[in-house]
Amino acid sequence: MPENIKSILLLARRDHAEAMRVAAGLTIFGHQVRLVFMDRPVADTQENAEQAELLELAEIAPETTVDNADLPLLDRPHLADALLSADVVMSF
Repeated sequence: MPENIKSILLLARRDHAEAMRVAAGLTIFGHQVRLVFMDRPVADTQENAEQAELLELAEIAPETTVDNADLPLLDRPHLADALLSADVVMSF
């Protein structure tokens, strides 16, 4: 990976819609972005649906630490690995 391209782990804890927006935006610069929803399932709102479309366009496949059949579950050991392997960790 080129030096200016970063591996970014984005933890969506407080504001899922904002985290999705930021994650999609970071891909514009070529960064590799991994998005993990935490704390609660993603609410079924119009705003979240719109941001989810941006994730698809940005080719980001979100994961979750919450038992949710709609998204891949990221358990504690794999979350720890993701945290350690990322160049940058962001939390929203």
